[in-house]
Amino acid sequence: MVAAMELRDPDRQLLARRFYALGDEIRLCLLGLLRDGERCVCELTACLALAQSRLSFHLKVLKDAGLIIHRRRGRWSYYALDEATFRELASLLDRLPAGAGPGPCCLPVASVAPAGLFRKRKELR
Repeated sequence: MVAAMELRDPDRQLLARRFYALGDEIRLCLLGLLRDGERCVCELTACLALAQSRLSFHLKVLKDAGLIIHRRRGRWSYYALDEATFRELASLLDRLPAGAGPGPCCLPVASVAPAGLFRKRKELR
């Protein structure tokens, strides 16, 4: 049996922020647009047809998670992937223990999750 990876609290918190940032379709689209290199925020706005405030929110989430980097040139803002972060995430995923084959982890969530575990966000507020 492979021992579980040991993660310190700050590492777990950072990973949680990164995976939260990856859990949104708009943010995934943004990352896809940045795969080919740095882009001006005006290009991102045009490609996604989002209001500036909504785009800014998603860029902030990605930046706070360390997934993208930002630079200003005059009055323009440019964004790019933080390649070191993505290499780090790939390395982490490579170190996760492999599944042991069919078992409880392969069953539908409803059959293994305690009742109420996946309540709607609204209910949790």
